[in-house]
Amino acid sequence: MASALRTVLVVGTGLIGTSVALALRQHGVRVLLADRDQAAVRLARELGAGEDWEPEAGPKADLAVISVPPAHVATELLALQQQDAAAYYTDVASVKAEPIHRAAQLECDLRTYVASHPLAGRERSGPGAARADLFLGRPWALCPTPEAAPGARAAVLRLVELCGGNPVVVDAAEHDRAVAVVSHAPHVAASAVAARLADAPEVALGLAGQGVRDVTRIAGSDPGLWLGILSGNATPVAEVLEAVSRDLAEAATALRSLADGDGTATDDITQLLKRGVAGHDRIPGKHGGPAPAYVVVQVVIGDRPGQLARLFQVCDEVGVNVEDVRLEHAPGLPLGIAEVSVQPDAAAVLTRALHERGWQVP
Repeated sequence: MASALRTVLVVGTGLIGTSVALALRQHGVRVLLADRDQAAVRLARELGAGEDWEPEAGPKADLAVISVPPAHVATELLALQQQDAAAYYTDVASVKAEPIHRAAQLECDLRTYVASHPLAGRERSGPGAARADLFLGRPWALCPTPEAAPGARAAVLRLVELCGGNPVVVDAAEHDRAVAVVSHAPHVAASAVAARLADAPEVALGLAGQGVRDVTRIAGSDPGLWLGILSGNATPVAEVLEAVSRDLAEAATALRSLADGDGTATDDITQLLKRGVAGHDRIPGKHGGPAPAYVVVQVVIGDRPGQLARLFQVCDEVGVNVEDVRLEHAPGLPLGIAEVSVQPDAAAVLTRALHERGWQVP
């Protein structure tokens, strides 16, 4: 049976905490906000995320959501439990095993606590980047310990439901190994590629296209935030990076051999590229399960207000659903390319409609 959440305390009003608060407010939940950074609380409050928490004034929250760096989750949990701030508690840190272990060491009440992690985020941080729909359809890991009471599990499940997430129950250590592969190590790899651009000549930057933007997009996130994440999951991330490093070292050796005229070296490179394709194809689609094969319709679009709206209007008029869209800008020109992903049987319909309405479709 779903747990009723009438009042929720959110401790930590950054991107995730404020997004949780905004999502709950849409369902009429009273949200209390707390953060050591009073400017962050003030901004979150001005955005409509909730009201200031006054511990002495009450009321006791049904659930406290701890949205602080992994290293501080356990101490924050202990402090809140000592204040009897809520009936139940969860956290939303991206590392799970170490905070749970530390909470046990501090003798926190694990009966009222269920660790969790919404797998959602943005390159931007802080309450100003928060969105009420940040978690819609996104996996939300739940890592209850054996001590967790049914009421605690129900309360956190209700939180996920109200935020629109997809709950996934998983062991904490398994969670940390998983996010090392799909999130933490990729961030370090993206940073390593982006670091090559810091001293790259201007001619290289002038030739930068969508490929390098895609690979380095997540490298623009807050280094301080990511240091805390990586420190809390150091061993699993290191193991993934070591495996990636071996692949890269072997590719570099093969390329050196190829440059020296050894044609057989192409086999090693080809195998790595094929393994990359196989791994890419296993990434779930937007509705889960295997990613469907969409057709990309490229449209030249002017860098002017309303152009995307006009493009989407054409899609609506001919009954074509836009499965995904990407924009690639043309450096130095007031235009770009919109890459509209559609179902295969809709590509010809959309292309014809765009041509008839004067759009340039390469």
